Amino acid sequence: MTDDALPTATPAAPSAAVRGLRGALLWATGLALLSLSVAVAITIGPADIAVGDVWATVAAHLGWGHAELTPIRDGIVWNLRLPRTLLAAVCGAGLAVCGAVMQSLLRNPLADPFVLGVSSGASTGAVLVVVLGVGGGVLSVSGGAFLGAALSFALVLLLSHTLGGTTDQVVLAGVAAMQLFSALTSFVILTAADAETTRGVLFWLLGSLSGADWSEVGVGLAVLVATLLVCVGHATTLDAFAFGQDAAASLGVHVARTRLILLCATALLTATLVSSAGAIGFVGLVLPHATRALTGPGHTRLLPATALAGAVFLVWVDTLARTVLDPQEVPVGVVTSLIGVPAFVLVLYRTRSTR
Repeated sequence: MTDDALPTATPAAPSAAVRGLRGALLWATGLALLSLSVAVAITIGPADIAVGDVWATVAAHLGWGHAELTPIRDGIVWNLRLPRTLLAAVCGAGLAVCGAVMQSLLRNPLADPFVLGVSSGASTGAVLVVVLGVGGGVLSVSGGAFLGAALSFALVLLLSHTLGGTTDQVVLAGVAAMQLFSALTSFVILTAADAETTRGVLFWLLGSLSGADWSEVGVGLAVLVATLLVCVGHATTLDAFAFGQDAAASLGVHVARTRLILLCATALLTATLVSSAGAIGFVGLVLPHATRALTGPGHTRLLPATALAGAVFLVWVDTLARTVLDPQEVPVGVVTSLIGVPAFVLVLYRTRSTR
């Protein structure tokens, strides 16, 4: 027998233990990077604050020690920068997760959290409160934005169900709702707002984390954790959706029910985040593609990794937005678009080159 006739060994697939170790290492690395990013981002700004001061302040407020900071610096860390940075992390994680779910659920690589018209509805709700005073002073901007987002999503569900309820109909209904509420927002601003109000509203519409407080962080984090658990619980179902609705149904997936659950979960999270921070684009579009290059398409690993990547990304984007033109602040959505467009073009180029 010649050497050519000898059987060639096939590389063995990684064992479950190896895959588990890789997953644990990925989680540990991501959490460490996120914690370090939050701590360092808080120190960046006019006040002279070190990373050790941040940890000491957090520990002191949690009852684990005593911080040697002045009351002013303690307030800067605990009341201003920490809630803002944590809300940035929550928004980044939530938008990235919603984007990953929407892209798989709708089988559309260009889908993002706003494809259901949620951001446009939230913008209309916020504008009605700020410009027209809807709610009589009882309804806040965040409350109006959330109600507008919920109304927009309800309209999308109604339209898509009336048209047949397929994936394409959901996307088309989302586009219709987006255009409708965008037109309403523009109409209200142009006819009823003065110059100063218009500037403030437009700044919020482009994404802003400047008014972050602990209540928004708590609500956003709770909704994020709940949504992430629901989506990870449907990870294998999302893997099946990648092959189409018919393939998923043949594998025993209840397509209509599962799609409704995931659409409602992602819409709720998106509405919560938009009501707190405005419409921050490109996070939910670019980050899932970038993370897939590291973890592969399996949603069990993809969703947690995407959440961590989105959190780290938006923490640094918000830091750049509030410091690059200090004391003037740049809307976060402007910075994410400036970074996201070239990144998305690179992702598209790499996807094309690997085919």
